[in-house]
Amino acid sequence: MLSALKSTSSRALPLLSRGYATPSPAKLVKQLRDTIDGLAISKAREALEATNNDVTAALEWLSKDMALAGAKKAAKAAGAGRSTGQGLLGLSVLSRGAGVAQGRGGVRAALVELNCETDFVARNDLFNALLADLAHTAAFLAEPAVEGQHISRVDISAFEGAPLISARDPSATSTLAVGDAIKETIAKTGELIVLRRAAAVAHGPFNPGQSPIGLRVASYAHGGATSSVGRSATLALLALKSDKLPSLLSKESFLAELDRLERSLARQIVGFSADSIRAPEGQQDETALYSQPFGMLSGTPTALPVGEYLRSFSVEQGLGGEDEDCVNVVDMFRWQVGGPE
Repeated sequence: MLSALKSTSSRALPLLSRGYATPSPAKLVKQLRDTIDGLAISKAREALEATNNDVTAALEWLSKDMALAGAKKAAKAAGAGRSTGQGLLGLSVLSRGAGVAQGRGGVRAALVELNCETDFVARNDLFNALLADLAHTAAFLAEPAVEGQHISRVDISAFEGAPLISARDPSATSTLAVGDAIKETIAKTGELIVLRRAAAVAHGPFNPGQSPIGLRVASYAHGGATSSVGRSATLALLALKSDKLPSLLSKESFLAELDRLERSLARQIVGFSADSIRAPEGQQDETALYSQPFGMLSGTPTALPVGEYLRSFSVEQGLGGEDEDCVNVVDMFRWQVGGPE
């Protein structure tokens, strides 16, 4: 609401200095309510009275008023010990990696958990729009990973001071901080809303002249309206290592198979509750991804566990030989709403 409010306040509004008739109070109230979804008539009138019927000033007044109201409600709810055990996980993948942009694409993606008090609010459009914006912002602002580092946790306190970037209109000027957007939604829904955690990954474009390794993102969320929103979700990073990778990435057939593999791996991680990539040497661990039967593989079923299937896939697709690890999951996060850190 505030983001629409602030961006609209800078646009040209009906000019009263060019001989036009002064709009009636009722029309001014309608103009404010058309700009701000769900704005109460009484609050619109209060804003206009406080600003002498100046619509631009009224929008600014409402912006400050809603931020203050949200902060008060958040403090009151937190002080009352109200539980935020509900909510959703949101994914944003801005760039999937090698194979994008003529085979040289970078990686940029994020996973966010946003909590609230009730399932009713978790299904609310305002809550879901905020979640999408938060995930998009986290992905957009992700710092490029240093060597040996992949998916990283986001510093929530610092992130809340960052400008919120709209997922629906990324080109729109950002005038609202992440923390203020959360307060706005608290004011609107009347529930305590908490940004619990976020993780993001960013890597530069695939450069075969420097390294034969190309990175790709696999992501999936379950229990929501789309595959990017749900109560459980994963963000995983695959590494493809082969001197043949540049030529393979130019083939539509290879990219289609790669897409199928990534979707299957992401669904496997969520559906089979994988908590690690490999089991410790000499141990059996059913929560280790590579040890699990590949039950979520789309297309032709396989009797191979995930780890062995990845090696088989690399041979079939011409990435390398049977004794080479050409396709590997190098990092993954799997979260559930309210689950362990």
